[in-house]
Amino acid sequence: MPHDHPGHSHDGLSPSGHPYRPDNDQPLTYWQTMEIALRELLIERGETTAEEIARQIDAMDARSPANGAAVVARAWTDPAFKQRLLDDAGAASREMGFDIGPMRLIAVENTQQIHNVIVCTLCSCYPRNLLGLPPDWYKSRAYRSRTVKEPRKVLKEFGLDLPDEVTVRVHDSTADMRYIVLPRRPDGAEHLDEDGLARLVTRDSMIGTGLPRRPE
Repeated sequence: MPHDHPGHSHDGLSPSGHPYRPDNDQPLTYWQTMEIALRELLIERGETTAEEIARQIDAMDARSPANGAAVVARAWTDPAFKQRLLDDAGAASREMGFDIGPMRLIAVENTQQIHNVIVCTLCSCYPRNLLGLPPDWYKSRAYRSRTVKEPRKVLKEFGLDLPDEVTVRVHDSTADMRYIVLPRRPDGAEHLDEDGLARLVTRDSMIGTGLPRRPE
């Protein structure tokens, strides 16, 4: 026999009608309860609608590292764009149609002498509009604490064993300032167009814990 659950209905909608997406049957945390209550209040007061909330959720879920890969590939093929990216990564990203919001975005370039890696020591600040959702390891306490103390060891655990002569620079993201790594263009990719180059760019290469794929 069907039974009711307090707080949401069987059709996946909350009492106010907006989509309710519980992860499981565990009790809601304090912050989950507060988030639901705030959404209910905004809808009740007419500040937003259930449809608009659903659209925003879908838009956030649609973000992926493919956005950042497209930016990197453009920088690999267009020297003028690359300079604009290094000067103002936010403006360059918007130029390609990727709205990163009000935060400051900084692109750091890997070279033969310098390798950059990104971390957020306080939480999990991350350029989601370009890279999608952060991986679980990026949010882990171990990565956040160890990367600033022993970056070479951490990178080696990712399979990235850098020569001693390469300087490793660690960049700590904040709520107002995020970073994206511009990895080195792999050798042997001269024959590829922009789309082909974008397929070589990995999420980890834009964080600094990996390298682009090698061209076939």
